[in-house]
Amino acid sequence: MLSVILPSFNEEGNIERAAEAIGNVLSGESIDYELIYVNDGSKDRTQEILESLVKKDKHVRYIMFSRNFGKEAAISAGLANAKGDCAAVMDCDLQHPPETLTEMYKLWKEGFEVIEGVKADRGKESLLHKMSAGFFYGIMSDAMKMDMMHASDFKLLDRKAVDALLRFPEYHSFFRALSAWVGFKTTTVSFKVKEREAGTSKWSTRALIKYAVDNIMEFSSLPMHIITVTGFITFFLGMLLGIQTLVRYFLGNAAEGFTTVIILILIMGSILMISLGIIGLYLSKIYDEVKRRPKYIISKYGGYDG
Repeated sequence: MLSVILPSFNEEGNIERAAEAIGNVLSGESIDYELIYVNDGSKDRTQEILESLVKKDKHVRYIMFSRNFGKEAAISAGLANAKGDCAAVMDCDLQHPPETLTEMYKLWKEGFEVIEGVKADRGKESLLHKMSAGFFYGIMSDAMKMDMMHASDFKLLDRKAVDALLRFPEYHSFFRALSAWVGFKTTTVSFKVKEREAGTSKWSTRALIKYAVDNIMEFSSLPMHIITVTGFITFFLGMLLGIQTLVRYFLGNAAEGFTTVIILILIMGSILMISLGIIGLYLSKIYDEVKRRPKYIISKYGGYDG
């Protein structure tokens, strides 16, 4: 059986559309499946529609969070409650085409254990968004030593890969990267990002920046190394400036005033404050991990037997 996990946050206009579209595709290929919607603290009619849908469609299950915990938590909850021999993660706004699921499933039947959905294009995005995404995935590719430039959350995983991900103890997780990090026999499938059929994106520019910063720090120590490199560069420049100042002093034409001192203080102060900020972010991540709070709290299940 194939478990399809659909994180859902204020997706009242897409819940039934997704169930119908995915159901038609998988039923047409005679693939046994279950749809697991994870209601991530929605404030619209998402839960009401899910309650009605599970009564009409035996393939539909839902998990309702007690509040909004984020997409990564929703994916984790879906994987933990998936009963299938393999599990796929996709968006319920149908930007991930359901037809690609059958191609992924066939590759899984051939023996592949992780099938990565790779974006053939990024759809309609602003230039700033595309540049920011390119910068973020460039850093992640360097950190992981693998190509993340066209990565997405649209994946199909064998039960072995799912169980491996569920053993990860960290509070903060990055599914898009961890599913590649676990290894196993992997292949890719390209797809074109479709336009939303209903609703609007829940990702603001601010949320995307926070998401990028969080995941870079959760999966890479690169910012800490940047601090060290910056420290050595500053030390080197300081040595050159110090030598220049001593030479001018002994030649009797030392610069008067405090301009140089003020500039140095401003540069050093800025570097120190930025460095402390980066260290503080890492400390906050460590603090979240050592508290060992659950990633999510489930308030209700629907469609599951018993």
